[in-house]
Amino acid sequence: MHTDLSPHLHTLECNNIIEKLKKCHSENKFGKFLGLCNDLDRQMIVCLRNERKTRQKVNREKALEKQKRVQQLMKEQRE
Repeated sequence: MHTDLSPHLHTLECNNIIEKLKKCHSENKFGKFLGLCNDLDRQMIVCLRNERKTRQKVNREKALEKQKRVQQLMKEQRE
């Protein structure tokens, strides 16, 4: 199952791939079951995975900064 494919949640690159995949599915009602759109699906999965990894990295950095700030405040309160 994919994440939400709403355009405001993804980069321009991923949005382009998502639109191509949706177009492929709409133009190939039966062919999509035979694998005609698989290449676009794989590209979309890779793009979404890269976005997720980028978000994880940013969130991890923010969490470490917040953790350091909290530890510093706790250290100051002990003194």
